[in-house]
Amino acid sequence: MDNKYIDNMLVQMDKDLSSKGMSRRDAMKLAGVSATLLMGGATNASASTEATTTSKAKGKIVIVGGGLAGMSTAARLTLNLKNPDITVIEPEKLSVSYQPGQTLIGAGIWDEDDIAYNRDDFVPDGVKLIEDRAIAFDPMNNKLTTAKGQVISYDYLIVATGLQLNFEAIKGLESAGRAYSSGDNSKLLKALGDNGICSIYTAQGATKTWEQMQKYIAQAKSGKKTKFIFTDTNTPIKCGGAPKKIMYLTNSRLKEEGARKNAQLVFYPNGGKMFGVPEYHDAIVEQFKREGFEWHYRHNLVEVDVENKIAVFDSKWQEKGPWDPMMKDFEVIAKHEKLRVPYDFLHVTPPQIAPREIGESDIGSAAGWVPVNKETLQHIKFKNIFAIGDIAQVPMGKTGGSVRKQYKVLVKNLVALMEGKKLTAKYEGYTVCPLITGIGTVMLAEFDWTVKPTPSFPLDPLVERWIFWLMKVYALKPMTMYGMLSGKA
Repeated sequence: MDNKYIDNMLVQMDKDLSSKGMSRRDAMKLAGVSATLLMGGATNASASTEATTTSKAKGKIVIVGGGLAGMSTAARLTLNLKNPDITVIEPEKLSVSYQPGQTLIGAGIWDEDDIAYNRDDFVPDGVKLIEDRAIAFDPMNNKLTTAKGQVISYDYLIVATGLQLNFEAIKGLESAGRAYSSGDNSKLLKALGDNGICSIYTAQGATKTWEQMQKYIAQAKSGKKTKFIFTDTNTPIKCGGAPKKIMYLTNSRLKEEGARKNAQLVFYPNGGKMFGVPEYHDAIVEQFKREGFEWHYRHNLVEVDVENKIAVFDSKWQEKGPWDPMMKDFEVIAKHEKLRVPYDFLHVTPPQIAPREIGESDIGSAAGWVPVNKETLQHIKFKNIFAIGDIAQVPMGKTGGSVRKQYKVLVKNLVALMEGKKLTAKYEGYTVCPLITGIGTVMLAEFDWTVKPTPSFPLDPLVERWIFWLMKVYALKPMTMYGMLSGKA
């Protein structure tokens, strides 16, 4: 990104800010972004903090899952309880690794080492860690069993297991099985092979994505027409913007190499729109038109013919049926067919599902997720159980930005329950997606259950900005690792 481009972005940003009577420094302060943070440094002291109250309430708290959601909740509980009794059950040593950075790895901006963090470095003082996996739940008796056979009792249970990436649901990739974002995913890498298939949904897969991307950018640069395909999925999804982000970044890398004219970039979303919030949908469509992308709605990837490099989609549409005299309207007939699409480079967004031990237990729902009150995060049936993050069955919120709001609500409500008080804290559905639209620009999509933009900055939220790129690349990781995981941000 050249200095002229940066200067133009700064001029436009300052113009927008001045119309609101603000300087750039004031805007950074408003968003909690200090100059130190933008340079990549952060400490517990510099993290944004909120006042906490210390309760004398007692009870044995067990947290299943030690990723961002689980470990941040444990940390905040230690700040809110005078004598906490907290146990975290987590088998993966890199469970707290910074997942939002996987998109940047996939485009060669970061390396895996930039997002890898050791779980044991973030276990709060006084919290007991059990390096195991919970595999059976007995909520009627307040007990669970681990893979190693240990039976653990609790007074209060917090489920923060995250979700699994269900590659085995895609024909041709069954050998990949189910995967988690961090940890050893060698089985998945073997299934993807070395012939253009990739996915940024695991850390190792993101590294492979960059390797494959460079290979096919070079092919386009050589003058050969090259087809880049990016898929969506028909399940709830962790970071719904990620499939588009890696497409935008591929586009940027192609431009850098002078190879864009020989590349065809096609997006296949499962649904009938780009984004659930209409304003962001419209903005993305205009960006796609500007960049010369192609897209085809209502296509779900169901199979990959690895040998012949063909992606098979379930293509869906509706047709007008016969006249219904009772309803005084035409019937609508759902249609679908298998569509075979050749590719050179294929980015797979896998179906996403609750871990079997959750979905098949009494604490899971028919859909697999943990059913909770969407505002209090308390289990619908078992009142001493809460869920947070990707595993919680709420209308939206499978992002780290959502967890930043959720864990404060959960802690307040759990402490209130322990004290015999009414649960008054409410999660309002806040979700944030820093939608990377190119190397150097981000559209910061913030919204809640109103399904309307809810911007933190006094700026047009539909405009791509350099300042949000700086936040994405420099500020959000330290805020997460040293703010949320300390229980303070």
